[in-house]
Amino acid sequence: MSFENSNEDFAKMLEEHENRRNESRVVDGVIVEIQDGERVLVDVGEKQEGILHIGEISDAEGNLKYNVGDTIKVIISGHRNERPIISHKKAVAKEKIKEFIAANRDDLEDMIIEGRVVGKNRGGYIIENDEGVQFFLPNSQSYFKGQPETGRKVSAKVIKVGENEDSIVVSRKKLIQEAAKRRKEIIEELMSEGKIVEGTVKKITNYGMFVEVAPGVDGLVHYNEISYKGPVNPAKYFNEGDKVNVKAIDYNEEKNRLSLSIKATQPDPWEEIKGELDPGDVISVTVSNIEPYGAFVDLGNDIEGLLHISEMTWDKKPKHPSEYVSEGEELEVEVIEIDTENRKLRVSRKSLLPKPFEEFLKNYREGDVVEGEVTSLTDFGAFVRIGNVEGLLHNQDLSWQKGQKAKDVLSIGDKVQVKIIRIDRENEKISLSKKALEESPLEKFAKEHKVGDIVKGTVKDIKDFGVFIALDENVDALIRNEDLAPLKKEELEIGQEIEGVISFIDPKNNRLRVSVRRLERQKEKEALKEINQEEKTTLGEIIKEKLDK
Repeated sequence: MSFENSNEDFAKMLEEHENRRNESRVVDGVIVEIQDGERVLVDVGEKQEGILHIGEISDAEGNLKYNVGDTIKVIISGHRNERPIISHKKAVAKEKIKEFIAANRDDLEDMIIEGRVVGKNRGGYIIENDEGVQFFLPNSQSYFKGQPETGRKVSAKVIKVGENEDSIVVSRKKLIQEAAKRRKEIIEELMSEGKIVEGTVKKITNYGMFVEVAPGVDGLVHYNEISYKGPVNPAKYFNEGDKVNVKAIDYNEEKNRLSLSIKATQPDPWEEIKGELDPGDVISVTVSNIEPYGAFVDLGNDIEGLLHISEMTWDKKPKHPSEYVSEGEELEVEVIEIDTENRKLRVSRKSLLPKPFEEFLKNYREGDVVEGEVTSLTDFGAFVRIGNVEGLLHNQDLSWQKGQKAKDVLSIGDKVQVKIIRIDRENEKISLSKKALEESPLEKFAKEHKVGDIVKGTVKDIKDFGVFIALDENVDALIRNEDLAPLKKEELEIGQEIEGVISFIDPKNNRLRVSVRRLERQKEKEALKEINQEEKTTLGEIIKEKLDK
């Protein structure tokens, strides 16, 4: 029996294989001797007995299946030194092939067999199925890349039955080529019709999953094509073996790669919400995933929006998003941006929460003394939390001690009592002072000095508008340019001692002015007063003398 095949000429390919089989014949032989537990002599009716290895009549455990005197089938495949070359296993295999052909005579054409590589000869490979039936796979039909290992699983297609019906030739090449052709036809049909088909999840990876849409035809559903939410982990939603509806969306013929989509089989939710959702709308959502930069929230229709960490709280330095929301939590949020074309949605939670600065204004005023907590330290001061807002305690408002810095005397977490000295409503800034709660050096100075007192100080700084002098009481005073005379500003030096009179003192605003010019005028008045007093005394004495006479 043979099958027609216009595309293949198997004559040359099978010549050696067939000739060898035609020369061989199956006969009954009688076991006449078992030598040294290794060789078995079998009488096949010729001058000399044939020799079998004992393994040919042993089972898998090494137990003998036959004994001396038993008749067994053997195949004579030739002679060596007039001794017949025999094989019991090959005879059994040949009988199995005949039985296989007889049992499957009507189904042999294009039958697909499954087996393993069990041997090789010059023409090809011996493939054996689970029932022990052996098939011949020619080299030209193997389609192997390199030498296959013994035991390798093989699927092949029956292409020829030997003339004596004791051999079957199979082709792996034909099976693969026909499968590729069938795959291409199915893919072309899927792409042209764009129909939705049911497939089976075969393999799940971290970038998507492979779905079989027909026997031997599968494609990749990338994680971007699973849901309109965006990239999702397929392992969270599917298991291998699940049935899913898919649609072919692309085929790369060069790479023979089919791309499938699950979301393409469903209505596009972004189209459904066009005109239905606007910025400013308040909606209910569920937290579906938390990332370091924010959380994704599910609207319940395969649309996800981003709730950025900056939109979760009014805190200027927010913590991790998990400090504010939890996966599965239901929230009310406000839509702040919606872009259906680019499928982007941003929402805000803090816009629905009371604004901390407005709450602060309801409870505090300038001049209030409050206790706060140091939250951060900088080169220019410290930030202190009061309620849910932060105010700045600048270095210059820390202490009356000059040059002191907050980072040198305070630590994060310290509790400090401060005075609110300024509230900038427009820029939402709060200025604090610690030194405002302490008696200033000028306040102490003012208790012992008054306008008109003469003081001495050393030149500390020279400015365009005047000169600052340092007094002994750790107090600085300003001598304005117009109050320097008769001193000349250009002749003054840092550290030079100057005497003047207090002309203005304002402890509340820490302002003190001294005048050299006024001191000179004051000295002139005192000198004139002394002269007048002396003249008055002399005139009185003359009048008294005259009266006495």
